[in-house]
Amino acid sequence: MSLINKLFNKKDEPVTSYDDFWTWFQKNEKKFFQAVNDGDHIERDFFEKLSPKLRELKDGFFYLTGMFDENTAELVLTADGAIKNIVFVEELVSAAPTIFGWKFTALKPALDIKDVRIEMGDFVFDSDTLFFYSNDHREYPDEIDITVVHRDFNEESRSAITNGTYIFLDNFIGELNAATTIDNLIVTGKNGAEKDLVPIEKLKNFLIWREKEFVEKYDGIMHASTDAKFSVLEGKLEGGGRLVATINTDILNWNNKASHPWLVTIEIPFQGSEDGGMPDDPTYDLLDQIESSVVETLKESDGYLNIGRQTSGGVREIYFACREFRRPSKVLHQLTLDYPDMQISFDIYKDKYWRSFNRFNVH
Repeated sequence: MSLINKLFNKKDEPVTSYDDFWTWFQKNEKKFFQAVNDGDHIERDFFEKLSPKLRELKDGFFYLTGMFDENTAELVLTADGAIKNIVFVEELVSAAPTIFGWKFTALKPALDIKDVRIEMGDFVFDSDTLFFYSNDHREYPDEIDITVVHRDFNEESRSAITNGTYIFLDNFIGELNAATTIDNLIVTGKNGAEKDLVPIEKLKNFLIWREKEFVEKYDGIMHASTDAKFSVLEGKLEGGGRLVATINTDILNWNNKASHPWLVTIEIPFQGSEDGGMPDDPTYDLLDQIESSVVETLKESDGYLNIGRQTSGGVREIYFACREFRRPSKVLHQLTLDYPDMQISFDIYKDKYWRSFNRFNVH
């Protein structure tokens, strides 16, 4: 092949790091800017090229674009509300070089209420149509439970109005706040309201106040145990298989659970033996090896509490309660790369009172 043919047939180098991505982006940024500025073929000339490069880096990147001002295009990278992907979006944008004519933003930013008006089908979501109130629970005083009321809500439109409300909140209070500060949210109409309605523009300040109160209450609180006590719980599944859980039942009675509000569930499927879906000896050793590597990395002294594990139906689940979600996101993503044949998956979600673990309480 001639040198000219080699040059014309040269493919982009694969993207395996943040620097690789931005090097590729810089090579194409003028064409991308033109696509955004013209606005006619953004999907074809920008998104169809951007999407596969982001996937090469990692699944879970989403994006929005538009002109920030007449001379600047903005690319907003978003996790689409997935907690475990937030840190990667933040890191990718943090690694971005300065490129004249471009603004890069991690996660959808909070906007002024006057700039937020969402139209979806027959419904409008703005300060005229939305209100809220807080639900207080004596047994769960730290939980932020919000009811949002839409003026035009009815049962037939529940799904559409709920989706529109979530999109509105992403834009009004910002994606990070929408994903991390509200513990529970329901959407209803004025007929279903149980308290006086508060204008939606006051929600942002309400959440700031509640989060500040929460942080001050639990600042510096760490669990200190010199000898964790794990209990073995056994049961049978409906199909006749076995369930075996090894749980730190001592820690489930801790009074400061809300100081570690982020719960992690790691799922590791395996080919079990014939003994009720339990692992054979080599598989058991491998599962223990994987679990030990996580426990050694996510240490109690750093704010990551090992709650225990459950094995049943050919799946090992491992549980943690954490002070924050960013480091577990990175550690567990790396775990999936370290054991590519194990099909490891994980989830990170907020549960201040660890109600997900109530099934393990032994009375």
